[in-house]
Amino acid sequence: MVGQRAQHDPVSLLLLIRLCLLHLRASGQPHQTPEAPAEEVVSVQGVRGGSVELACGSGPAPLLVLWSFTPLGSLVPRPVAVTDGATSKVEAIASALGVVSLRNGSLVLGELREGARGHFLCQVLHVTGGQLHTAYSHLTLAVLVPVSKPQVRLSNPSPVEGASVVATCAVREGTEPVTFAWQHQASQGLGEALVGVTEPLFRLDPVNRTHLGWYMCSARNSVNTLSSDGAFLDVIYGPDKPVITVEPLGLAEEGFWASEKEEVTLSCLAASNPPSHYVWLRDHTQVHTGPTYVIARAGRVHTGLYTCLAHNSYLDSRTQTTVQLTIYYPPEGQPSCAVHPSPGAVTLLCAWPGGLPPAQLQWEGPQGPGPTAPSNVTWSHAAAQLSSGSVFTCTGQHPALAPPALCTVTLWEPLGRPTCWSTATMGHQFIMLSCEWPGGEPPATLSWLDEQQQPLGGSSSSMAVHLLQAQEDLAGREFTCRGTHLLRTPDPHCHLQLEAPQLDVAEPRVSVLEGGEAWLECSLRGGTPPAQLLWLGPQQQQVDHGTSGFMLHPEGAQLRLGIYDADPAHHRGTYQCVARNAVGNNSRSVLLEVLRYPAPPNVTISRLTYGRHRREVQLQWAIAGPGNLTGFLVQRKASALGPGAGAWETAASDIEPESRGRRLGGLDPGVLYAFRILALNHHTAGHPSEVKIPADPPFSAYPAVLGAAGTGMVVATVACLLVFQYAARHPETFPCLETPTTTPGSDPAQETADAPVNVTITVTATP
Repeated sequence: MVGQRAQHDPVSLLLLIRLCLLHLRASGQPHQTPEAPAEEVVSVQGVRGGSVELACGSGPAPLLVLWSFTPLGSLVPRPVAVTDGATSKVEAIASALGVVSLRNGSLVLGELREGARGHFLCQVLHVTGGQLHTAYSHLTLAVLVPVSKPQVRLSNPSPVEGASVVATCAVREGTEPVTFAWQHQASQGLGEALVGVTEPLFRLDPVNRTHLGWYMCSARNSVNTLSSDGAFLDVIYGPDKPVITVEPLGLAEEGFWASEKEEVTLSCLAASNPPSHYVWLRDHTQVHTGPTYVIARAGRVHTGLYTCLAHNSYLDSRTQTTVQLTIYYPPEGQPSCAVHPSPGAVTLLCAWPGGLPPAQLQWEGPQGPGPTAPSNVTWSHAAAQLSSGSVFTCTGQHPALAPPALCTVTLWEPLGRPTCWSTATMGHQFIMLSCEWPGGEPPATLSWLDEQQQPLGGSSSSMAVHLLQAQEDLAGREFTCRGTHLLRTPDPHCHLQLEAPQLDVAEPRVSVLEGGEAWLECSLRGGTPPAQLLWLGPQQQQVDHGTSGFMLHPEGAQLRLGIYDADPAHHRGTYQCVARNAVGNNSRSVLLEVLRYPAPPNVTISRLTYGRHRREVQLQWAIAGPGNLTGFLVQRKASALGPGAGAWETAASDIEPESRGRRLGGLDPGVLYAFRILALNHHTAGHPSEVKIPADPPFSAYPAVLGAAGTGMVVATVACLLVFQYAARHPETFPCLETPTTTPGSDPAQETADAPVNVTITVTATP
């Protein structure tokens, strides 16, 4: 009865709560009573922000459960929640502990707060054996706090190499104990743990460039482990002494070398942080900025001292390195080989001057290697030890050339014999004697001799030339050219005799019809030196390729002169063919006759009338008398009468000789024209016909009369047909017409007056 009353009477419930609280001591700690044995304090842990459930022990179903909380450092308990199984109440102050709720007498704390640290007391009122009893549960709650995300702090994020730096791993909160771990990651590479460093701070003293990179720390307690973001330690150092490399790599005694015309790359690297700024100097003159200097096409001007300056702008410190770069270039072209003959011997010369460094040359012959020397090398051999076809090779080597350069000399005697000829200079003032014996190695030596075998001037290789003053007494004189070669015996020679030119003409007299084509031919016989051929016209003027109406056609020793469209007034006369050389002249004459064609017959105009609208005329003609003809020419002019008559102009040409008529158009109706016609025999024109003016065509009435008569007959015939048809249909109108007789047995009533009548009329019109 007491239990039931306590569950349903709120006043009794509050009274019971006060009675229960009387058993608490002032400190909030449990005390022993005869009815209640001593209770042990249970320790419970929870994590801030998490949830924890505090159980109130075990036993019979309680009538009333009361939870109270005593914060750490306090002696006054504070009621938290109470329940009688049917209803429950949570005090407002319980929000400082978290989200508080009751579950079957257990106190559930959600979203746990640090304010929940302290002592919790659960008092239970229950009935056992018909008596009212109380039970107590004491719990101590410890709220654990996770470590916050650590943060790395550097005493100096950008120290200079050699300074001291302290790194701190700062944690804002977290339940002790907290342990620390450090990790270092270079700017390029994987991270590595710093073994032995477990404190929240460590010192780098002195700091060096290997310490540069990212630093991370991790903090750990019984709740969690968190790692910090990286903090970058930027160690300032350098620049070190620059290191210069050259590509392609060529090492010389004093530095580097590169080949001419190739790309050369100079690279400079000086360890520095921040990275160095680079400046390139050539012979103390700035040529580039940046770590790499590229010479796209190396030339000789690029030889010199190259200095790389490295500058650390942060520390304002500088270092430099200087190297020598030499541009190698080979001699131009190829080695040149030459052979110089001397009495009883031959000297081989090989030269390849220039280049840096000079090229190394070496001879090699049939008996093996010969001498070697830079730029020039000479090798002598006795002629008796040599034969035609001996090969000698000179090899040139240079660092800037991958394959060696070669030149080769093959000794051989020239073929055949010397060849002699003569030519005259401009104006025939001098005669040039020429002698050639090509080929051979070394070349043959040639010299001119007179009739007494005395030398004329000096000797020369392969070709010898001697000049003589042109004069007539040289005709008939003979000269000799002698050739000498070390591989040829005896010495061969050739002869040359000077002569005046001679001429021949094909025909001394040539005839051609007017307008035709004629050819005059002239041939040269002999003459040393070679003669010049030319033609002179009837007026003694020289005919050349640009003369109008003429054509020159040289064929070997002949010169043909062609005359086109021959005209008696311009082309008739005597032509001269002239041959000239330095020792004499000669000429021959040819007479050209230009004949006219016979006159054609005379022509008379038989009919000349206008066509429609006076824009054309019909012309007919006839010929009178004998004669050949090749065509006709029609002429016209305006204003044929009076002093203001116009000039004759061609109205039609190229008319066939068989034609006797032509229609001419293109006339102006307002102009009065006059016409005449001429017969043609090639270029010869006959006498013009009489001049006539076109007449109008005659009027003809015959076609008009025939047309009118035919039209009248057709009209009259049609009128008669209509009258006759009307009379046949209406006989009562014309009583003179008899009624047709009826046949026996026919019914007159069946024959009506409107019976159709078939009439056939044939009309024939004759013009």
